[in-house]
Amino acid sequence: MEINPYIEKAKKGDQVAFTYLLNHYWNEVYGFMLKRTENETDAEDITIETFSKAFDKIATYNPEYQFNTWLIAIAKNVHIDLLRKKKSNHFVDITDEEDQQAYNVADTSPSVEDAIITEQNLSRLLQFIKELKPHYQEVIQLRYFQEMSYQEIAEYLNEPLSNVKIKLLRAKKLLAEIIESR
Repeated sequence: MEINPYIEKAKKGDQVAFTYLLNHYWNEVYGFMLKRTENETDAEDITIETFSKAFDKIATYNPEYQFNTWLIAIAKNVHIDLLRKKKSNHFVDITDEEDQQAYNVADTSPSVEDAIITEQNLSRLLQFIKELKPHYQEVIQLRYFQEMSYQEIAEYLNEPLSNVKIKLLRAKKLLAEIIESR
């Protein structure tokens, strides 16, 4: 399989090529970071940030090296940055158990949007969305229910625009997998 045509298309801004590269290399980068961090949330955050940085700087990619090697090098640097930030106490480190407890406290009562969706016979879709991790639920909610632009979401979440695009892309892919499995 030749990956270079997709890289060249991505360098020209082709969104389909970006999606292909993300889908093709996501598991490799995520799996690598999961082994390093032993924390799903950190591994996912690092992977999102890795693809965000890679896609922002794809014009600097040197085809003499393997694309996955380049991605892993970026991931390692993102991980180092995360560790530095944690050391400087800018982050509160919580365990997966504490994260799950916080998620379980979330209000599960139907919102106005839920009622409308139910009336329009889309309640199954909403249930599928609720199976996603909270940060994916949030970007789906902001984009498709509150109809915010990518830029508005980036400002709201205080994240780079490229991170928001990657999260939405990943959320849609995971949602499609959930729907297909049913």
